[in-house]
Amino acid sequence: MRATLYLLITIFLVFLFQNLFPEIEEYFSLIPALSLYEPWRIFTSMFLHADIFHLLVNSYVLFVFGIELEKRVGSKKFLEIYFASGVFASIFYSLIAIFVDPYTPAVGASGAIYGIIGALAIIAPTLLVFVYFVPIPLLLFAIFYAILEFLGTIFFAFGAKSAIAYAAHFGGILIGFIYGKKIRNSLRKKYLDFFV
Repeated sequence: MRATLYLLITIFLVFLFQNLFPEIEEYFSLIPALSLYEPWRIFTSMFLHADIFHLLVNSYVLFVFGIELEKRVGSKKFLEIYFASGVFASIFYSLIAIFVDPYTPAVGASGAIYGIIGALAIIAPTLLVFVYFVPIPLLLFAIFYAILEFLGTIFFAFGAKSAIAYAAHFGGILIGFIYGKKIRNSLRKKYLDFFV
């Protein structure tokens, strides 16, 4: 839980700094055409947000799912999943966008947060989430969103304009699924070894 809270505090502080000095977006947001020459953008863009609504939605989702995942895998593994998902999300978005609209900037922690959801969905698939007061197993919820983000990525690849970085979301949740599967397998092996 500590790592989740530290991430939330960091994101809020960066947003405050971003609003005091808006020019930092020019140097730290993800711009696919510049990512190869300025690779720090792949990492720093995870801490920037477009507006207060973007910040609050991401922060809420990170708080809800981040605490649950960190509780199950520990702070170190949680941070590994978060940053691996975020970095891969940025790279995947850049690879798609470079052929579509290479100078459109992207910001936000969404890719990393989708990774958290993906990993948690594999580790705790029957955990319930409420969508419009209807309880849904987390795995079903995550698969539904993965399909939506995949379709959004396809439309974006064919030139559809959107303010949402679907490719980043899909890249993030994909890495989350992979990490979750790896962790679940190791837990299963440990459990079986215990009884052997």
